[in-house]
Amino acid sequence: MNKIGILCAGDDELAPFLPEIEGCETVRKAMLTFHCGKIAGMEAVALYSGVCKVNAAVAAQILIDHFGVDAILNAGTAGALDPSLRVFDTVVSTESAYHDVAANILTEFHPWLPDVWFRADEKLLAAARRAARGREDVRFGRMVSGEQFINGEQREQIRAAFRPLTVDMETAAAAHVCHVNGIPFLAVRSVTDNADHDGAENFEANCSRAAQLSRDLVLGILAQLGEDGPA
Repeated sequence: MNKIGILCAGDDELAPFLPEIEGCETVRKAMLTFHCGKIAGMEAVALYSGVCKVNAAVAAQILIDHFGVDAILNAGTAGALDPSLRVFDTVVSTESAYHDVAANILTEFHPWLPDVWFRADEKLLAAARRAARGREDVRFGRMVSGEQFINGEQREQIRAAFRPLTVDMETAAAAHVCHVNGIPFLAVRSVTDNADHDGAENFEANCSRAAQLSRDLVLGILAQLGEDGPA
């Protein structure tokens, strides 16, 4: 993999990456600012898309079409749905799905999936597992996405239907775009709230620290990919 796209939802989630970009140049496109340079020795383009599925999808497609990235890492924060997760644990996606889209929309129509799940890229997953070796605060599993903060009964409903570790508003959309373009994808999200917390309030309180933790694991993944050499 020669050029990596790093896609964050918000400016606070992008902020920890900006000091890491060597030779940074910015490009404006579709009301978005793309930061281009090298991160951990790899060519990279990083941005924040804005919150929600459509914004993430727009950004992912531009990363692919205009900047020619050959993989996308979705980095940032998420809410915990698995009760065993703690605030500031970091989750790596093995697969992702929409919790607010009817299953047959994706299985009976484009992109004609066998089920509702977009699978993470195996090479990126392997690099993440190496980067996380020995760390108890990193978990691997399912993520789901939908456009709302999740509280109360919604947590139980989504957990029963999908058995995910985390919930956010963008991962599945970025994974969807990567799937139809044949581009490797992986999400790295650190937890800002769990079942005992209000999602929106705790996101604001914990976003900055969680974003730094997500950044740290992404840097580890990039270092592992650099050791692997070009695909």
